[in-house]
Amino acid sequence: MKVQDIKEIAQRMDISCGKLKKGELIRLIQTKEGNSACFDSGQSSQCGQGGCLWAEDCN
Repeated sequence: MKVQDIKEIAQRMDISCGKLKKGELIRLIQTKEGNSACFDSGQSSQCGQGGCLWAEDCN
């Protein structure tokens, strides 16, 4: 997913994007959704969130 798309999602959720990097922004979105902020943490196989919007970009 492109950073601009992620920023649009964040803005709809009233999250200030500022100068956050892609991973930081996604983790804030995950937290706001009530999910584990596990994006790009190296634990994608263990997070249990198979239907996650970020799964394709996650490590």
